[in-house]
Amino acid sequence: MRRINQNMVLGALVVALALFALVVWVPNDTVSGFVQSKRGRVTIGDAMAPGLAFGLMLLSGLILLLEARKKDMEGALGARNFAFLTLAIPTCIAAFIVMAWAGPLAVAIFSGEGDTYRNLRDTAPWKYLGFVLGGTGLVMTLISLVEKTVTLKAVLIGLLATLVLIGVFDLAFDNLLLPPNGDQ
Repeated sequence: MRRINQNMVLGALVVALALFALVVWVPNDTVSGFVQSKRGRVTIGDAMAPGLAFGLMLLSGLILLLEARKKDMEGALGARNFAFLTLAIPTCIAAFIVMAWAGPLAVAIFSGEGDTYRNLRDTAPWKYLGFVLGGTGLVMTLISLVEKTVTLKAVLIGLLATLVLIGVFDLAFDNLLLPPNGDQ
């Protein structure tokens, strides 16, 4: 009988969570499906983005399960794993805080009197500010944690990754707001 290691458990949990989200959460939390047809015009539905994200999560969990079956996989979690997590988790939280508050703070400081972030959240440069600063900072910091040094290359990769996401989601779809603008 095969020994169950931590990677198998993690892979199974990721697969279970992704399946739960795809089968229960996404259909019950979105108004339209993956694709929406209105008056002969086909558009992306509300379920597309979370569906794709949870689909990638499902694929990742399956890959982790398959890889965990190899005998040469290291199975034990060590102090270095927990040390990395104690740095990575606050990094993610800080990046999300920057993402949420950079735009509203910039509007409060630099925009005209009477302007609110809610009114400007779908206009450049306000809609990109938090996403670019938070996203670039997140990617750059995580790369720097792994490499144990801050480099210009890490900053450029973070910026490029953020700009690609803006190109894929914001420029391609007229009615999609970049995070966290939809909740402001």
